[in-house]
Amino acid sequence: MSWFSKPKRKLVSQKRELPGDVWDRCAGCGEILYSGRLEENLHVCPNCGHHFRITAESYEAMLLDGGGLAELHDEHLRSADPLGFVDSRSYAERIAQAEQRGGDQDAIRTGRGEIGGREVHLGTMDFRFIGGSMGSVVGEKIRRLADRSLERRVPLIIISASGGARMQEGILSLMQMGKTAAALEQLAGAGIPYVSVLTNPTTGGVTASYAMLGDVILAEPGALIGFAGPRVIKETIRQDLPEGFQTAEFLEEHGMIDRIVPRPEMRGALASLLDHMC
Repeated sequence: MSWFSKPKRKLVSQKRELPGDVWDRCAGCGEILYSGRLEENLHVCPNCGHHFRITAESYEAMLLDGGGLAELHDEHLRSADPLGFVDSRSYAERIAQAEQRGGDQDAIRTGRGEIGGREVHLGTMDFRFIGGSMGSVVGEKIRRLADRSLERRVPLIIISASGGARMQEGILSLMQMGKTAAALEQLAGAGIPYVSVLTNPTTGGVTASYAMLGDVILAEPGALIGFAGPRVIKETIRQDLPEGFQTAEFLEEHGMIDRIVPRPEMRGALASLLDHMC
């Protein structure tokens, strides 16, 4: 009798396509993480604490009251090509492609905002723009930002994420080290606080200039911080290098930075510092 038997149904498996940006793999522990949860956690792995790299806009939203940055009208500044630099692509092509990825602010966004109700001038580097490299535009925007801090007697904060000086501009990029250092020296002479925040990575000429000149230097956990690569250093000093010598933790232990601050605590740490320093 038919009611004692169940009709066989043909099961057709349907492959569900998931967007490629739904999941992220943690570089620290290898865990597959849901992107939405990761974003809620400020792009910090909830399992191992690894800090993913984030954009300049994300830092602004995280740190500033209301998440708003009033830009200082330096967006018209553009890198020239004094060397006519060409490798696989021309320098002009690299700039155009970088603007598509990271916006038209070059490798740093600068502006004015508030942290804990206190006005600050903020410069945030963006690694999407040619590896956050420092060229003439970056140096000029930092100098102008420091000049405005001096004029208004407003604290300055710079968040660094950089592969170093931009080789396509040659000596002009290296000159920005002295230019930014001189501007920060004027702030120090006037007693205006400058806080430097180091993220992963902060290397090369940026480390050798404004990144390490803060009255207070903070760093995110696990950040790579250094001037040259381990191989170059080892060949220069002809000595074996200690394990992890270019991490934020090693530098804090040896007195090169003041404090490691996890990203979720950074806004509160900056607000407390500014209350004390001002």
